[in-house]
Amino acid sequence: MKKILSTGMLLLLATSALAGESGASLFANNCAVCHGESGKGGVGVPLALPDFQRQVSDEFLYTTIRMGRPGRVMPAFTRLSDEEVHKIIDYIRTLSNVKKPEHDPTPIHGNVEHGKQLFAQNCAVCHGDHGQGGKGTGVTFSRPRDLPILAPALNNAGFLAAATDSMIKHTLLEGREGTPMNPFKNKKVSDQDINDIVSYVRSFQKDLKPMQSANESLTMTAQANDTLENVVENIKRAAVGRNFRIIRVQYLDDGFQPEDKVSKKEVIVYFCNFDLLNTALAIDPRVGLFLPCQVTAYEQNGVVKVTSINPKRLSHLFNNNELDKLCDQMYQMYKDILDEATL
Repeated sequence: MKKILSTGMLLLLATSALAGESGASLFANNCAVCHGESGKGGVGVPLALPDFQRQVSDEFLYTTIRMGRPGRVMPAFTRLSDEEVHKIIDYIRTLSNVKKPEHDPTPIHGNVEHGKQLFAQNCAVCHGDHGQGGKGTGVTFSRPRDLPILAPALNNAGFLAAATDSMIKHTLLEGREGTPMNPFKNKKVSDQDINDIVSYVRSFQKDLKPMQSANESLTMTAQANDTLENVVENIKRAAVGRNFRIIRVQYLDDGFQPEDKVSKKEVIVYFCNFDLLNTALAIDPRVGLFLPCQVTAYEQNGVVKVTSINPKRLSHLFNNNELDKLCDQMYQMYKDILDEATL
């Protein structure tokens, strides 16, 4: 009996291993942190809303998971297998007991200029004047917002690749109960008016802006023709000259090595501009992982170098368009400090 039971258990374990994770566990591990454990929303859109489920096809969900929403926090899940993505989609369908749609892939043709006027009158207040999405990023539950949920960006490569024209039209006509999206079928607009708005939204594809490049190096480095001590003083002076306050100066090994073994050839200068800090945290609290600002000076084989993180690469990692301008500004500040410190 023991042998039979053991064999049965082994077969069960083998079957489970082959089956891999369930859709529920895949959702919990990859989606719930933003969309909520039961899909009722949070940082991400509420997936359990019946109207959402009626309007989005499995193909829309698949492309969304694969491509994400560039610049809008939703990442692209490229590491998941096709089987895992389909398991997640099947699980999402269990969150609401409604029939999933099948959208006609045929493009809709309308008057883009008229659609632009209608969009400005009816859609821009939530989706932005250029379809850039609701104000803020929704990175935390405490983010101040103008609306209960963050209106999605429509001029987004991920959205435009996932959504068919017929899906956009259906959403406009029916609205989305449980969100500020009201149905156009209750307004005095014609079917052609709806087609014009759809055509205007589709026209965003030709004006999509590229994301910060993933090819940007992780660090910025410059070489100095001076002593380590002088370079450290130059870093401090350059930072203070740009309205930063010096927080502390320490050796890289401090706290990791006994005091008598700490290397004196690797020095970190920490500094902060509190106005800039508050602005950055308001845009995306995740930047706190890389604050306060810091520049490291070190001597290697008789040569002194200075190095810092590259804010442009961080902007790409965060996937947040609102952060790009600040990261560009920070990049220039770091570059100026490194240049001045190594003159």
